[in-house]
Amino acid sequence: MFRGLTIGEFAQLTHLSVRTLRRYHESGLLEPASVDPASGYRYYTADQIPAAQVIHRLRELDVPLADVAKILATEDPAERADLAGGHLRRLEEELARTRAAVVSLRRLLRPGDDELDVELRSVPVKTVAAVEGVVDHDDVLAWYGEAMAELDAALVGLPLLGPPGGRYANELFTGGRGEVLVYRPVADPPARGRVRPVELPAAELAVVVHSGPHDDIDVTYGRLGAWVVEHALAVAGPVHETYLVGPRDTPDPAAWRTEIGWPVFRLSPPSQDGPA
Repeated sequence: MFRGLTIGEFAQLTHLSVRTLRRYHESGLLEPASVDPASGYRYYTADQIPAAQVIHRLRELDVPLADVAKILATEDPAERADLAGGHLRRLEEELARTRAAVVSLRRLLRPGDDELDVELRSVPVKTVAAVEGVVDHDDVLAWYGEAMAELDAALVGLPLLGPPGGRYANELFTGGRGEVLVYRPVADPPARGRVRPVELPAAELAVVVHSGPHDDIDVTYGRLGAWVVEHALAVAGPVHETYLVGPRDTPDPAAWRTEIGWPVFRLSPPSQDGPA
């Protein structure tokens, strides 16, 4: 009389070890279709192959056993997808953090690979359409996206006078929370919702362009800061960013160009007559 697939046959069909299948049984994740009361042999059916493979994939993604059990016990496909999707999103976030750390580390371990081309620039006063807020450092990206969407909606039909930009208070980096301002330069900026005209003061900046995705933009910040210290320039005021080419312009991160402006002033202005 056919009792089903032996544990060895089931292991061969699912590419799971006998030891793994026994562990799934003991944890209650995948019980055999039947167990011989005399011999204790486990028997499975072909219908159990997909469930075994789903469990294996979830465990490969480090989904906890308790969560795997919840996913398997849920009969509603939408709810099952939500349970699995939450863990997948966490994995994607962890992967993004890992990728950013790897990219930054590679640049840090090859400090001579790219020379820093710094420009000292005087930026005049200008009035822009802006959104301001006090933001936690971890929330900056989400806040930026919402603020830029508001700016886009408020400025429909108005000619833009340059790329968008941002101003980031020192406290955002030193204390984890600070003032952030994002803007678009337009003539006669409107006041609509959180969007309002803001006059940006004149500034002296040490400027460098960060090329590519923002995974390692902290490295460019660090190198620009070191350049500032080395060239006897003192820091004063919020950091400026100008998004020459960004996600709104192209989906290709390699094409992104972000201009970083570090407010400075010379401690010892060079003589106009040259050295004595």
